[in-house]
Amino acid sequence: MKVFIAGATGAIGQRLVPLLIDAGHEVVGTTRTPAKADGLRITGATPVVLDGHDLDAVRHAVIDAAPEVVVHQMTALSGDLDLRHFAETFAETNRLRTKTTDHLLMAAVEAGARRFVAQSFAGWPNEQSGGPVKTEEDPLNTNPPKQVRETLGAILHLEAVTTGTAGIEGLALRYGGFYGPGNALGKGGVMLEAVANRQMPIVGGGSGIWSFLHIDDAAQATALAVDRGAPGIYNIVDDEPAPVSEWLPYLADVLGARPPRRAPAWLARLIVGEAAVSMMTKIRGSSNAKAKRELGWKLRYPSWRVGFRDGL
Repeated sequence: MKVFIAGATGAIGQRLVPLLIDAGHEVVGTTRTPAKADGLRITGATPVVLDGHDLDAVRHAVIDAAPEVVVHQMTALSGDLDLRHFAETFAETNRLRTKTTDHLLMAAVEAGARRFVAQSFAGWPNEQSGGPVKTEEDPLNTNPPKQVRETLGAILHLEAVTTGTAGIEGLALRYGGFYGPGNALGKGGVMLEAVANRQMPIVGGGSGIWSFLHIDDAAQATALAVDRGAPGIYNIVDDEPAPVSEWLPYLADVLGARPPRRAPAWLARLIVGEAAVSMMTKIRGSSNAKAKRELGWKLRYPSWRVGFRDGL
């Protein structure tokens, strides 16, 4: 089967390409960087160098490839995470989740593709009332902090067009918080360094529930979604949603760091803003039962407890 991967050299893409090649698929992958094209060739993929914001180039690349499946993994996230300036950090990614998604989808339909798989996100977008763990059937937050509203709007748009476009099977994968190589929570990443240096405190009671996901498990779930699962939305997270008060001290201990400091919510709100405080104290986790059941997904790191110890 021929698969077109938009964003083939990103954190997931560079792990997804070899999985699909090994499974016998023919892969065409995009990269913004000419220097990375050779890396794609080495894996056995056909590279296409383009800017995801060049909508004509995106359309022509998909149509020229004539794939059976299009996988949208384009983001503009480099591993840095500035929660104080959340809207600015995600602005370019929001355009990729809206305008670029629209053009990828239209091109996929025009090219005769049967399936479209797109990257979404699980975690802070969840409704912050009710139980601690949400399924795909639960609503998302209708009143998020101001800093994240544009990003949530982009996520909602991506999911709506992915699952609602006629003539193609659309799957939106809501990934949990990534950890592992090449991520903010990975070797050399800003979040891991902040924990190691006691610069990431437990805010308030640390009651925000996080759902994590090792980057290799993310790639494996995506490879399965290329030809498995009914159209719709899937939470791609590990088995153990956990409060900040539990996972953050554990991570510090794994790193050999001193326990995290504590900060009152009012002080953190002044320093890093409402969005960050919400993530530390209010957000809800996500259930992966549907993905495991319908995709036949088995995690290498079913819990962050094992993943933080062995997978960072």
